[in-house]
Amino acid sequence: SLIMARNDLKLLGAWPSPYVMRTRIALNIKSLAYDFLEEQFGTKSELLLKSNPIYKKIPVLIHDGKPICESLIIVQYIDENWTNFGHSILPSHPYDRAIARFWASYIDDKWFPALRGVAATQEENAKKAATETVIEGLVLLEDVFKNCSKGKK
Repeated sequence: SLIMARNDLKLLGAWPSPYVMRTRIALNIKSLAYDFLEEQFGTKSELLLKSNPIYKKIPVLIHDGKPICESLIIVQYIDENWTNFGHSILPSHPYDRAIARFWASYIDDKWFPALRGVAATQEENAKKAATETVIEGLVLLEDVFKNCSKGKK
């Protein structure tokens, strides 16, 4: 399959961000070439502020000069825009797509904050509670992946 010209796609991000990682994985699944424009934590470039004036956050995908913001929206955009490239990212059936979006939201709203809590919290009981939430989430997600994969690898 064709690889698109590098200058058509730019990704603003920083490598340790799980949201940026999610976007990079989607671009790689589709075998799309892109320029990775590294943002420094603690500062916001002019391009970032211009591209995402509402949230002022990474990641931002810039396709032909037009910015797309928020990692889950970017992944859906990549999947819908490059249907003939690589594997499909989201399931084709509307119900299965809805379930995939639900669990992506769960990871963003519940699991990532708990994971950050493990790293950020010094207090022993709070750290223990956050760790239990992370482990419960992993067990839950393991079951979800098993059920959603319908026996496929």
